[in-house]
Amino acid sequence: MAAIRDIEVVVFDILGTLVDEPRGLRAAIRAELPTSSDNASVNALFTVWQQHREHEQQRIEQGRRTYANTAIIDAEAAQRVADHAGLTDPAAVNRLATAGQRLPPWPDSVAGLERLTQHYPVPGLSNADRTTLLRLNAHAGLRWHQALSAEAASAYKPAPEAYQLALDAAGCPPQRVLMVAAHAWDLRGAQAQGMRTAYVRRPVGDPPTSSDNFDWQFSGLSELVSAMTAK
Repeated sequence: MAAIRDIEVVVFDILGTLVDEPRGLRAAIRAELPTSSDNASVNALFTVWQQHREHEQQRIEQGRRTYANTAIIDAEAAQRVADHAGLTDPAAVNRLATAGQRLPPWPDSVAGLERLTQHYPVPGLSNADRTTLLRLNAHAGLRWHQALSAEAASAYKPAPEAYQLALDAAGCPPQRVLMVAAHAWDLRGAQAQGMRTAYVRRPVGDPPTSSDNFDWQFSGLSELVSAMTAK
């Protein structure tokens, strides 16, 4: 297992790890579809959104669709939600399509990131497209040394090309670069590229299985930051 003192650069996943994406998307659906505001209806429409995104990203990963960024896929997902709910107002559909730009941070994200950036170079690495990532970081108050979009590689994590963006930016051996995420699938992708890995538990994350062997696991971001900044 790596020693924390050997880490030079800390890379963060953003969606789900630093911002609560499901809550933000559900809130957007509820705001645009007040007649479908009960939890069961909102959850059903959120599932429509999720399933479309996952399906399309899998098609891209499998080479069955040319790369399309998250702005395009989210617009498609928003239209599917609108079709299911009978929403026909173009302005409302557009607000849904851009909901990913307005996701709320987890309570410990802003302060934790601020503390860590005083000790390490800290880039973010997200599947979100460049424009969404720019506006999301501003909305959530996330302050980075660099924010990297997998759009630059025309790929989605866990494709190797996405992690290579972070490794190229870090400028040091992969074993000195730590990938932090609330998703085991993301950490497996980083691990395959030689990066160190830290799982941070979130209510909406993808927890490790018994076969995962990540370098560190933390119950929250504050615990990770304390471990990495301890003298």
